[in-house]
Amino acid sequence: MSGARFLVSGRVQGVWFRAATRERALALQLQGVATNLADGSVEVVAVGADDALDALEKWLWQGPPLAKVSEVRRQPLEAGVDYQGFATR
Repeated sequence: MSGARFLVSGRVQGVWFRAATRERALALQLQGVATNLADGSVEVVAVGADDALDALEKWLWQGPPLAKVSEVRRQPLEAGVDYQGFATR
């Protein structure tokens, strides 16, 4: 199992981005969390299969219909992070 941290910038708050990310992540059998950040971006931390993480990254570039994503940055996640389900905060 692998993990990644994504920082998504653009118009990604107030457009159901976190909820839509949660739905997509659960469909991909990923666990983690999506969080609004003070700078207007969204942080997505996800754990699961490599191909599922790649699929999530591809989806994050589009997001839900009202989102306008300008950048997605991906960083590997250190081992030992464990999530149950996928949360939003």
